[in-house]
Amino acid sequence: MNETVKSLLNHRSIRKYSSRDIEEKELNYILEAAQWAPSSIHGQGVSIIVVKDKENKDKLAHLVGDQGYVAEAPVFLIYCMDFNRAAKACEKNGLEIKIITSEEANLVGAVDVGLAMGNSIVAAESMGLGTVPIGGIRKNPMDVIEMLNLPKYVYPICGLVVGYPEENPDQKPRMPKELVVHNEKYKEIKKEQLDSYDDLISDYLKERTGGADKSQWSQRISGVYKSIYYPRVKESLENQGFTGRE
Repeated sequence: MNETVKSLLNHRSIRKYSSRDIEEKELNYILEAAQWAPSSIHGQGVSIIVVKDKENKDKLAHLVGDQGYVAEAPVFLIYCMDFNRAAKACEKNGLEIKIITSEEANLVGAVDVGLAMGNSIVAAESMGLGTVPIGGIRKNPMDVIEMLNLPKYVYPICGLVVGYPEENPDQKPRMPKELVVHNEKYKEIKKEQLDSYDDLISDYLKERTGGADKSQWSQRISGVYKSIYYPRVKESLENQGFTGRE
């Protein structure tokens, strides 16, 4: 097993950070790794906002749901799907950008952002840094858009906290491979398989929290997905030009 695979298999989310700054060359590696991720039709539809200013990090920490580690870590990166440059390319060639009227734009943008952020996470962790993605960037999207001065056709998909870890938590157990990897055709999860994984997560949380949390995976997931937990996304997407009519 090479060092890259070891790093990937050792991943864990970090929520306690040292105040130690990240060297500029390390940050550049993280950002360059994101740029070299594949993108649909070589559209390169990702922009990354680098936030280091303490006041800005404090404000963002509040906007994403009062997640203190956003302010605590030295750098917060915000990954945006960006069709603004593509719109300029269409304008240059006398064409109208139509993809932003389709749900395909949202899928393409989210996938490209995910690939770019994945590269950043691998790069950061290979240098001994810790990370945690922040989907809460979509909790108050219009406030974030205004704060970051994002133009039309640019939308914040996810944030990434980066810094030196002040903790080394146990890895949260993943589902068994046979529930995730399907050969030739999809196989539905069986009740006993879900029960088994629920017990595994419950035991993990019980040990990690000293008995304060014994919840199961299915309880936690259903508790979140019983409602639209970021209800402002649709309106804010449309406000940025992503109408998704087709």
